[in-house]
Amino acid sequence: MKKGRIVAIDEIDGRKAAALLQDGRLQDLLIDPLHDRPRPGAIYRAKATQPMKGQNGIILDLGQGQKGFLKQAKGIASGAFLLVQVSTHAEIGKAAPVVNKLLFKSRYAIVTPNAPGINIARSIRNEDERLRLHEIAHEAFDDAPKDCGLILRSACEGADEGDIYANIAAMLQGAVAVLNDADGKPELLLDAPDAAEQAWANWSDIDEVISEDGCFETLGVWDHIHALERPECTLSGGASMVIEPTRALVAVDVNTGTDFSLSAGLKANIATAKELPRQLRLRGLGGQIVIDFAPSPKAERRTIETQLRRAFKADSIDTILVGWTPLGHYELQRKRERLPLTEVLDI
Repeated sequence: MKKGRIVAIDEIDGRKAAALLQDGRLQDLLIDPLHDRPRPGAIYRAKATQPMKGQNGIILDLGQGQKGFLKQAKGIASGAFLLVQVSTHAEIGKAAPVVNKLLFKSRYAIVTPNAPGINIARSIRNEDERLRLHEIAHEAFDDAPKDCGLILRSACEGADEGDIYANIAAMLQGAVAVLNDADGKPELLLDAPDAAEQAWANWSDIDEVISEDGCFETLGVWDHIHALERPECTLSGGASMVIEPTRALVAVDVNTGTDFSLSAGLKANIATAKELPRQLRLRGLGGQIVIDFAPSPKAERRTIETQLRRAFKADSIDTILVGWTPLGHYELQRKRERLPLTEVLDI
């Protein structure tokens, strides 16, 4: 077993796939989808077609038979053309959710049209480093349109000046090209990044990248994937949780297993809170999540919720902790940033 943070780049049925392993344990998994539906991050030149009364939204023609849905579309008339970016995956047969606030995102930089200013990730606190990054940003962004802004991501900290400069320049060039291509029929202007590109842009502090054919097999990634095909996930102390997606929601059932001590419920629930973000991320599950925690006194709910907040705060996918239901379940609302693993692998 290889130690450290390892990125494995391989292919599954000709599609790019990337896995992030920490000391041999799978932390993240990205696989290009089977279909050609709009993917999060893709930018389209769209045409407004059908207002959705009562929803303050509008259906968009994205070209090639693809449809998008834009919320808060007040003032956008049918027939108008606009640039939009896919925000989340859509269910089969439904229009892809889109936004008209574009982001051009890469490893070091995010270019933000119509949001001017240069900002640096708050996680970078060293004043000398922030000053260095400001200087690089101002130099690389000197010729940017006045209404464009720039965000330097946390990966910039300690990174090579030339790499940061080149990344900013590439993102700016791509943004200007898209923004200047607003006229014409509905069509795809900038495709979403594939799995390998997403891995490069979002996974940091990497010790080694392995891109040999078949590396998923040699590094044990397939063993982790096969384990994810089962609904049951084993937790510490003999506890377990069962994760079962339905059409309406994702149900999570927590079991104490063979532990019959007075604290069994709390221990199982805390273990669930710590492991759940990783399981949802790897399984590609989002939308409404309902957790049926193991029985424990109401006085312990604050402890469980604290563990949930801490775990999801460190997760890369936006998740809203809604709270407890009258029946004692806990609800989450999670962005559908990924497709379910079962759909990606067609299992």
